[in-house]
Amino acid sequence: MSVIERMMKMVDTRGYSCPMPVVMVKNEIEKTKASQIEVMTDNNVSTENITRFAQSNGYTVNTSKEGQDFKLILKK
Repeated sequence: MSVIERMMKMVDTRGYSCPMPVVMVKNEIEKTKASQIEVMTDNNVSTENITRFAQSNGYTVNTSKEGQDFKLILKK
């Protein structure tokens, strides 16, 4: 596994309703301490809640729309 693969983790929260997407991101942060996490979600509420959670934990969040889904890049 390369350094980039260890630093970039992916969490797919599509199909889950809150609070599960936030819990999934929280678990990934606690487990890996990754400096960058890519999150896929499929609704506005999860996007907003994950963004608030990530920012409160020191991450910057870049959000983009990919078809029907949202892609969030969390960086620390």
